[in-house]
Amino acid sequence: MEPHENTGHPRRWAILGVLVISLLVVVLDNTILNVALRTLADPVHGLGASQGELEWSINSYTLVFAGLLFTFGVLGDRAGRKRFLMIGLVLFGLASLLSAYAQDPAQLIGARALMGVGGAAIMPVTLSIISNVFDPRERGRAIGVWAGAVGLAVAIGPILGGALLEHYWWGSVFLINVPVVVAGVVLVAVLVPESRDPNPGRVDLLGVLLSVVGLVALTYGIIDGGEHGFGRPLVWVSILGGLAVLGWFISHELRSDHPSLDVRLFRVPRFAAPVALVGLVFFAAMGVMFFNAFYLQLVRGYSPLETGLLFLPFAAAQLVFAPRSAAMVRRYGGRAVAVVGLVLTAVALGAFVFVDEVTPIWVVLVLTFLQGTGMANIMPPATESIMSALPREKAGVGSAVSNTVRQVAGALGVAVLGSVLSAVYRGDIASALAGLPGPVRDAADESISGAYAAAAQLGPAAPRLIAAANDSFVSAMHWAAGLSAVVAALGILIALRWLPGRSAAGPTEARPVVEPELAGTA
Repeated sequence: MEPHENTGHPRRWAILGVLVISLLVVVLDNTILNVALRTLADPVHGLGASQGELEWSINSYTLVFAGLLFTFGVLGDRAGRKRFLMIGLVLFGLASLLSAYAQDPAQLIGARALMGVGGAAIMPVTLSIISNVFDPRERGRAIGVWAGAVGLAVAIGPILGGALLEHYWWGSVFLINVPVVVAGVVLVAVLVPESRDPNPGRVDLLGVLLSVVGLVALTYGIIDGGEHGFGRPLVWVSILGGLAVLGWFISHELRSDHPSLDVRLFRVPRFAAPVALVGLVFFAAMGVMFFNAFYLQLVRGYSPLETGLLFLPFAAAQLVFAPRSAAMVRRYGGRAVAVVGLVLTAVALGAFVFVDEVTPIWVVLVLTFLQGTGMANIMPPATESIMSALPREKAGVGSAVSNTVRQVAGALGVAVLGSVLSAVYRGDIASALAGLPGPVRDAADESISGAYAAAAQLGPAAPRLIAAANDSFVSAMHWAAGLSAVVAALGILIALRWLPGRSAAGPTEARPVVEPELAGTA
């Protein structure tokens, strides 16, 4: 090929814009809910959801999403990526309507699961289409824009959610998806070309079933244990049963000639290391975002809109650094860029251990900016490394792996860190609840939201309960933040040991080296 030749699609940048819109609605919904959690827990203005139900309202979406990504990636490769993208958008929009008008937490959890089905049809094909319409030399830049859109949506979600909650009822945070979906369907129909995998794989139905059942059982045990205690047999049956099913899933995938997740790919360090980094970072980040929403709105007393605006530094960091990360990788190598990003992320998350009720808010803003900067410099080199480890026509596999790990890790982060939060909170507040009426004691023991609702019934005794709830929550937050920082720091060791350095940074250099390794593991 001549140096000046470009094999990309003539409308590739316009197509990227359309794909970013399609992507925004999926990622936006996964974060817009964070700022609405406080309202959903309110029995008057929301649904009176418990902390476990709030965790499930997030995780029912992400677990279904993650469980179906591989199958839908294969179906998209087979049926046509453009067609699958449009089907996913329509289904996502309809499920958003159901979520907006849910009458109780169970209905919301079910509607959110249906949204996960639509999201699973959207997400893998966006990155697959990017890999097919862009020349390899431009792909890193395009993936940087794509990753920046993911990070931006993570930050825009709380801001948009806060603005909606300031003026409308809680269902508006889901209803906002509908016009975005309509615009996305129209633009996809007009601009995006159809593409297929010339050799699509078969659908691994047993693998999909095992992965979903195993993940749901494991997550249920973690969440239920955090909410009601780990001393009950049901919790450990669920956790151990989930792990056993996931073990069966891995064994099945190793034997299958058409696996939904080819676990043999993880023998390739260039593939496995960045996948692990993505998982560790989102485990830590999503768990911290979960407790941060309660810290800002309850402990610090900010409104939903003000809470959302406090995420602006995160958005600014994503806007500034994510699009430039591809150039940074070319100059310094993927390992160096990712390690710096991981250090910044771990420091920012760990610093929350020192945040309390009176910490100046500018400190929190600096920490969110550092976290955004760190994550902006982790995702693009990791994603590019994952995608460059596979042949171009198999881009859906890399996309599905990256996004499945991200979603599963995020769900487990909310579940594990949420359980730590619940357990420490309940242990700390127990002494302050002695002598209170039974219903008030039970509500305050369940969560900080319950304590605030219960305090409204106590009259002069309310300030003492609120102070105890704040102290207990901040103590629990410190434990969760410390754990999240340890998880992010583990990524530093993985990046230093296995992530490709400067000599393997470019996508065009890496592909001829890595593909034969993959062929040897198939």
